[in-house]
Amino acid sequence: MTDDNNIILQVQNLSVSFGDRKVVHGINYTLQRGRTLGIVGESGSGKSVSSMALIGLLLKQAKTTGHAWFSEESYPAESGHKSQVTGHSSPIDLLSLSEDEFRHYRGNHIAMIFQEPMTSLNPVHKCGAQVVEMLLQHEKVSHKEARERVIELFKEVLLPRPEKIFDSYPHEISGGQKQRVMIAMALVCNPSILIADEPTTALDVTVQKTILELLRDLQKKHNLAIIFITHDLGVIAQIADDIAVMYHGEIVEQGDTQQILHNPQHPYTKGLLACRPPLDSRPERLPTVKDFLSSSEQPTVNNSQLHNFTTSQLHNSATPLLRVRDWNVTYPLKKTIFGKVTQELKAVDNITFDIYRGETLGLVGESGCGKTTLGRSLLQLIEHSSGTVEYDGKPLDKLSSKELRHLRTKMQIVFQDPYSSLNPRLTIGDAILEPLRSHHIYDTDSERREAVNTLLEEVGLDRSVYGRYPHEFSGGQRQRVCIARALIVKPELVICDESVSALDVSVQAQVLNLLNDLKRKYGYTYLFITHDLSVVKFFSDRIMVMEKGRMVELNDADELYAHPQQEYTKRLIDAIPRL
Repeated sequence: MTDDNNIILQVQNLSVSFGDRKVVHGINYTLQRGRTLGIVGESGSGKSVSSMALIGLLLKQAKTTGHAWFSEESYPAESGHKSQVTGHSSPIDLLSLSEDEFRHYRGNHIAMIFQEPMTSLNPVHKCGAQVVEMLLQHEKVSHKEARERVIELFKEVLLPRPEKIFDSYPHEISGGQKQRVMIAMALVCNPSILIADEPTTALDVTVQKTILELLRDLQKKHNLAIIFITHDLGVIAQIADDIAVMYHGEIVEQGDTQQILHNPQHPYTKGLLACRPPLDSRPERLPTVKDFLSSSEQPTVNNSQLHNFTTSQLHNSATPLLRVRDWNVTYPLKKTIFGKVTQELKAVDNITFDIYRGETLGLVGESGCGKTTLGRSLLQLIEHSSGTVEYDGKPLDKLSSKELRHLRTKMQIVFQDPYSSLNPRLTIGDAILEPLRSHHIYDTDSERREAVNTLLEEVGLDRSVYGRYPHEFSGGQRQRVCIARALIVKPELVICDESVSALDVSVQAQVLNLLNDLKRKYGYTYLFITHDLSVVKFFSDRIMVMEKGRMVELNDADELYAHPQQEYTKRLIDAIPRL
């Protein structure tokens, strides 16, 4: 054990097993007061499992070995932390605690912010009551005192209208506000260590930026030690003092953040850095982690520029494939007793644009701006209020259901979440084959199966996976299945609705390369919806920016990024995490 007074947690030879499967292999690291340790790696690398072991949140069948020495020494009065309460003068091994002992430390000394606030917050209880419950569990205070402290904490985490949010249910507030409630819940008992498990992964870049700034401010104010878990080295560069890179349950590289980011030694770290879409160039292909791990020499990054259409080229081409004019989608918010709408929300507000054959139009904006509503309404999956849309000269909103059904083979969508968009009871082969049957493509099922097998190989999956079920695949593999299902009917227009947003940066690079390869081979036209400007800049020919249902800017991808015309676009670009 070290005698360094600044070290609050020292993890020694931590291993975690589930039955015969070892998922964390003897990792070691130290955490200091007032500093942030970033643990980075892909899904399945053991990041979250190793951290959940520290606070006793793993399933009973998990076997944990090693030590996690937590220092309970008194804190300076100005730090805002509680002083020693248990009477221990020497460090405590967290991994040796019973469940009853863990209850004292969990939340009281070590708190955790989980990745998805919607599933972490109880939907049937108000936000304030859930934070008050946490405080009452650990401290002897009245309900009135608890309410006052929680409202003060809501102000500290910069929640607007803290009294109103205290009495709001989780579904009534935005994703960024839900995450702030989770941060308040984690901090309500003044813990010494805060574990943040991918707290910004599902958030827009602008909200992500404010959450990172908030965590840094709270750390300075309370002298917090933070373990920040993520798969994105760009985020790590914004918040972490030290980095531990995990791969297949092992820490393969660790040290000072700037040293590792500018001089990585392990091929895996080099791959994670290289597969992020660059902001200053448009390479033909993104490198992947596999490229670095499968070669003894560092692969050469292909800097040749990806050909992209410009606005002048598009305007000189044939008529648009998709022509949208004055498009509106509204939702009723309030109705009278007789059903008359007295208040409505304009989710899509008077939007006009064209998509040309063979181009990729990126659609970017924050959550709630109307991107997904626009994409689905264009496909007639959601009713629109007014406006016209023509596909190859045919007015979609005027077609009969039979004509529209026939035209659906020309227009397909890849949804954001491959977990919920695949039927868990269908094998992936049958899921891809189903559209062929539905649209009577090919004469026999044997021909259809052969078409599915051929496409599986094209999207990077083996024919042998035909009979397997969705739960047997990783997130990236499931997204490939969803892409194959959309492409099996040989469409002309594909709408990708946040189809890489939930993926690790390395898997994201593979899927983006795949979509580009298929576009070059078959001439697909993409409407690519995302909130990530670095991804949309790499992938798109033109970019359309939406804010609060309206289109605020439309331009060539490189031109829009280099010379944004609107303040909103500038804010989106400024919020992109940079190394």
